[in-house]
Amino acid sequence: MAVMPIPVPGHHPGADRGGPVDLAGARILVVRADNIGDVVTTTPALRALRTAAPDARIDLLASPAGTAVAAMIPELDGVLTASPSWQQLPAAAGADAAAERELLERMAAGRYDVLLVLTSFSQSPWPVAHLGLLAGIGTRVVHSREFGGAVATHWVTPPPDTTHQVDRALHLLAAVGVPDQGHETALRVPGDAAAAAAGLAPHGPFAVLAPGASCASRRYPAERFGAAAARLARAGLPVRVAGPASEAELVAQVVAAADEPGVTPVPAVPLPVFTALLARASVAVTNNSGGMHLADAVRTPVAVAYAGTERTGDLEPRSVPSALLGRSVPCSPCRQLQCPFHHECLDVPPGELAAAALALAVPGTVPGTPLTAEEDRWTPFAPSTP
Repeated sequence: MAVMPIPVPGHHPGADRGGPVDLAGARILVVRADNIGDVVTTTPALRALRTAAPDARIDLLASPAGTAVAAMIPELDGVLTASPSWQQLPAAAGADAAAERELLERMAAGRYDVLLVLTSFSQSPWPVAHLGLLAGIGTRVVHSREFGGAVATHWVTPPPDTTHQVDRALHLLAAVGVPDQGHETALRVPGDAAAAAAGLAPHGPFAVLAPGASCASRRYPAERFGAAAARLARAGLPVRVAGPASEAELVAQVVAAADEPGVTPVPAVPLPVFTALLARASVAVTNNSGGMHLADAVRTPVAVAYAGTERTGDLEPRSVPSALLGRSVPCSPCRQLQCPFHHECLDVPPGELAAAALALAVPGTVPGTPLTAEEDRWTPFAPSTP
């Protein structure tokens, strides 16, 4: 009697039927249409792809925020910018059918041979894979545990949900015969951006503090960032507080809360200039946000007020010394955009964050140095506000 194979949990019998893909001279569209940090985590996959197919055309389908990163990814030939329906919240203005048809036309016009859909564990690849089918892209590669019929030509069972985003992307490429070329993220800052950043940086060691994040649930409060910045400045490490134009008010709040001459704002600058400023810094102080990933990619140590929205293992910095500061809470990882409680996961005293940053910036400094009475005085968070 024949022995029946034992089903593998999470593996659909229709999955993993593809194989290596010939990428020589191909036109490849890689999809990662979410935030800045997500695009940064694709850089090891793009490096592997370029090494495997040096004569291919590689384009990235990215959000407006993600597109700003593309100028620092030398493996890319081009970028398609879109705000597609599958990346929008249902409570938003709603899907724009005309915009979706226009995106389909742009994908078809690209005459792509291969579609590679990179996702986090909670994202579905099927909407964009279906667009790829309609656009005439012959090879469509996705990760999924859910049945999608024949929409994908290469339906790959994903690794465990706890897999780091870098490793998840490389896992997808390995399924079509692309070996990895290292697991560290990397960006190349353009020369003009580096020159512009030089004019924003002080002489000697300094810190960059980036207080923004894409959602309220991942933002350490401005007044606490200000208190942490003040302690760094008093320790002799000047602080530049930076963010895009949309965060100008937040940057001003941090600087005002610090109330120290050594804590100054940086005018809103293009993302490559901000990244170049991070590259010059001794340490970055951020939320678990795009700033954290950018610092990692340009090899700047980073101290992070790490909210419980994500597991640290999914997205933690890989390439530099880092300190991820948060509090263990039963509701983490919550994936929430707005904390429904009191943000207990970020109940980190400003002095603790500052001490960690100082230890990264000045090797040999002990993170647990005593706090002043003012630094040690803190109260639990009030309920989060948008």
